[in-house]
Amino acid sequence: MDVIPKWADAVLVPLIALILAAVLSALVILAIGEDPVAAAKLMVEGAVGSTYGWGYTLYYATNFIFTGLAVSVAFHARMFNIGGEGQAMLGGLGVALVCLYIPFPHWALALPVAIIGAAAFAAIWAAIPAYLQAKRGSHIVITTIMFNFIAAALLNYLLVGMLKPSGAMDPATAKFAATTHLPTFQDLFSWGEKPVFRGAPANVSFFVSLLACVAVWFLIWRTRLGFEIRAYGESESAAKYAGISPTKIIMISMIISGALAGCMAINNVMGEAERLVLGSVEGAGFIGIAVALMGRSHPLGVLLAAILFGFLYQGGAELALWTNIPRELIIVIQALVIMFTGALDNMIRMPLEKIFLMMRKEGAA
Repeated sequence: MDVIPKWADAVLVPLIALILAAVLSALVILAIGEDPVAAAKLMVEGAVGSTYGWGYTLYYATNFIFTGLAVSVAFHARMFNIGGEGQAMLGGLGVALVCLYIPFPHWALALPVAIIGAAAFAAIWAAIPAYLQAKRGSHIVITTIMFNFIAAALLNYLLVGMLKPSGAMDPATAKFAATTHLPTFQDLFSWGEKPVFRGAPANVSFFVSLLACVAVWFLIWRTRLGFEIRAYGESESAAKYAGISPTKIIMISMIISGALAGCMAINNVMGEAERLVLGSVEGAGFIGIAVALMGRSHPLGVLLAAILFGFLYQGGAELALWTNIPRELIIVIQALVIMFTGALDNMIRMPLEKIFLMMRKEGAA
């Protein structure tokens, strides 16, 4: 029986990790001669103090939801898919080809086809390292890292070559047709004279990410396949004894994981840039690892953790704009959150286990 209750594992452990990360971040800000209270206030106001700030926070969160869910699905099968970055790049390629070469009369028709294109390209990319692990024993971490670099090189080759419009200088595709442009939150929610979310890139793909959370929850906890994935993740030998094929679980889990990572492209490629730009993923694939760790690989936890990291991204941009605090400090704060929620998880968990054990003994007495 677990010593720590499920609610404490899901809420208390990440909360303590956040508090510790915040305290250490405050000390770092003090060390560079800035006021941590003023910095925190500016971050809050910049990220959630206006509809503009919320628009950017939810835009970043949308990317992290997709990549966090991707990592979570692989985690349930006890695989570390560190290739979300490359899979999101290939998802962007799928979106670009769909939007550039298929004439759509309306974005509502373009969106589902773009989702299929993004998911298909990324799933195929993820299936290669999955096959190498399932059939050749290659470690998934090593192969997915390598495939990130291969994806970046492939995308660079295409964007400076055959996909770059004639006469253009920057490595990017042509602008997508206006009929494929996704409505932003400003388009959706500005009903009165004063528009809200003015200029913010948040768009309808945020709602697609929420549907993805529901779909992953249903898959993992309400389907036979989800049970097989969790069973394999808990014990490969027991799963094999029960007739569950390791090859099947490795392949399917990674294909689903890659497809989810690829779907991020509907937000940053189709929704924001409205063209495929080199470097558009911006590290979201790696942030997804931290989001999955902090969210305990549960879709609700991933959603909340993604919003937190979206807050850090947007708040960090405001700090860099209005103070002398460098933008890189946010990377430090993110690293502290990752460190406490991942590498130092036992440092928080062990004292809590002792506390709950003492409380149990006192209650029994």
